[in-house]
Amino acid sequence: MYLTKEKKAEIFAKHGETATNTGSAEGQIALFTYRINHLTGHLKNNHKDFNTERSLVKLVGKRRSLLDYLMKKDILRYRAIVKELGLRK
Repeated sequence: MYLTKEKKAEIFAKHGETATNTGSAEGQIALFTYRINHLTGHLKNNHKDFNTERSLVKLVGKRRSLLDYLMKKDILRYRAIVKELGLRK
């Protein structure tokens, strides 16, 4: 399994305030980014896996909507998370 409890707690501890704060927008965006990167690597090897491709598109949309929410709510937090994760926008 690629996403263990420890890895998830590490992501939330690094990008959220604490490891148990799973509701913060930054933590969720970081988790989605980790999952998107994993699925992208999977699709490079299995280009005919259309179910995974659909899941990837859905995850990208969820991350985009969270980023839009964060941009409207607090532009400084938005800029910090985009820079930290290396997202384009």
